[in-house]
Amino acid sequence: MKKDASTLINTISSTRFVCVLCLLASFQLSACAPLVLGGAALAGKAVIDRRTAGIQIEDEAIELRSASGLRSILSKNTNVRVHSYNRMVLITGEVSNESEKALTERFVKSQDNVKSVINEVAIGPVSSLTQRAKDTVINGQLRTLLIQAKDVHSSAVHIVVERGIVYLMGRLTNEEAKRVTDLVSTSQVSGVEKVIRVFELLSEEDLRRLSAPAQR
Repeated sequence: MKKDASTLINTISSTRFVCVLCLLASFQLSACAPLVLGGAALAGKAVIDRRTAGIQIEDEAIELRSASGLRSILSKNTNVRVHSYNRMVLITGEVSNESEKALTERFVKSQDNVKSVINEVAIGPVSSLTQRAKDTVINGQLRTLLIQAKDVHSSAVHIVVERGIVYLMGRLTNEEAKRVTDLVSTSQVSGVEKVIRVFELLSEEDLRRLSAPAQR
């Protein structure tokens, strides 16, 4: 009887030990999964984006630094947004006067790694929440339009919408830029006031060179 009891205890202990190992393994796998998936997502973004991974990080840093600094130097009744693509910076939104508009541009130009600045800041009252919601809808509809177009490299295009004005950013060839502009300009998307191109134009040789690593 004692022998049977000892055997039973050993069996239970072994079972618990196996269960603990399984739990530890599952925790390790679940902890690693986000890292693996996150790395894959970043790698995927770098492949389809015509900017290098390093430039993408620089663009994000330019946007964060600029936005943070502008909040501290502009008056409260302003609404300025900074969009950087391959270190070409587009500034949109609203300020109270010409002085603040000029100050905004000077500050953004002073940031590290900024290649050029396009100042599209308007002078006037800040846009309403309703207008901003409309802009978000327009952006989504135009993004869908480009994704559905089979002859457009949609991931190379960055869309900014401000008060119904559509700004098109990205690194495209002349032919690609014309095609994207035509698609957006002739779309039936409601609320589009006008379309402004802010592309960095590439030669066909530049595009082949950018595409070559992905084909190897």
